[in-house]
Amino acid sequence: MPPKPGVIPLGPLRLGDVLSGAFATVGRYGKQLFGVGAAAYGGALAVVLAAAAIAYSAVADHLDRILALGADDSPRTEDWVPLVIAFGSVAVVGLIAVVISTALMYTAVPAVLQEAVLGRPATFPAVWRRAWNRMPAVIGTVVLTWLIAMVPLLLAWVGLLAVVIAMVSTDSGGAQIAVLLIGVLGTLATAPLATWLWVKFSLAPSAVVFENQGPIAAMRRSSRLVRGSWWRTFGITLLAGAMAAVASYLIQIPFSLLGMFSGVLGSTALGDDPNPASVIVAMSGYVLSLLLGQLISQLVVATFPPLVAGLLYVDRRIRTENLGPVLAEAAAVPPQYMA
Repeated sequence: MPPKPGVIPLGPLRLGDVLSGAFATVGRYGKQLFGVGAAAYGGALAVVLAAAAIAYSAVADHLDRILALGADDSPRTEDWVPLVIAFGSVAVVGLIAVVISTALMYTAVPAVLQEAVLGRPATFPAVWRRAWNRMPAVIGTVVLTWLIAMVPLLLAWVGLLAVVIAMVSTDSGGAQIAVLLIGVLGTLATAPLATWLWVKFSLAPSAVVFENQGPIAAMRRSSRLVRGSWWRTFGITLLAGAMAAVASYLIQIPFSLLGMFSGVLGSTALGDDPNPASVIVAMSGYVLSLLLGQLISQLVVATFPPLVAGLLYVDRRIRTENLGPVLAEAAAVPPQYMA
């Protein structure tokens, strides 16, 4: 039985080849992609919900006392400080869970694509092992990329803070306008630089998985591959992100409507003076519906743009390193890296 063809032609890719290759990969390897995504984001959601439940049980008495205060009463320090600590801890747990789950998807997508380009099968356990093994390097790559890209914007925010301080301390209206103008121009000047840096390193996660590179080496690799094709990489990446955002919005609409209906039904069961626990129970259907819609839409957002980025990585290597013949030869060789 002849092997299945890959999801893309093994030559320079046009826009249609990139998009059709991404869709073909989702269609052929959807179980592996969405299986890893469901495990990653479902696990993250379970961790956050467990952390929220623990936090609520720890500060329920403090919350009840604050909610029972009148309009003229002030909360006591011993009541609001535990609330801030508890829900701040939940936020930190949520951030860590989202970073890990997103990194798993950033790793799993190139791992699947590495086989999809050659038309070879990919099993869920193999993809999961590959994603887990390369996840620390991908986290390092993504964090470094965002830190570098955010430096210009952070400088702009520092300038904006200086603007606010100057506006408060300056009596002259003309001076306020001048400082504000400088702050706005600084923000507009740094945003393109941040975008340029982000696109420059956008292929780094693919290099981490395809070539087993470390974070710094992968970022250098991405910079070399993007050189001479920045606008094309930017445009196709932006298009893929817009397509995923539209699909995510459309997916969430029915879940939002279902959640609103469930919330209305739940609110009718509340009395005149409900306690926080009864409010949470009554609105649980609404919250769960929104969370389910967000989880499904997140699978689309976390899968399609990285697939397009991975195909752009393959395309740049085909164009600059004549990778096509190597891929054609490798298509008949069993994979070794997942052994």
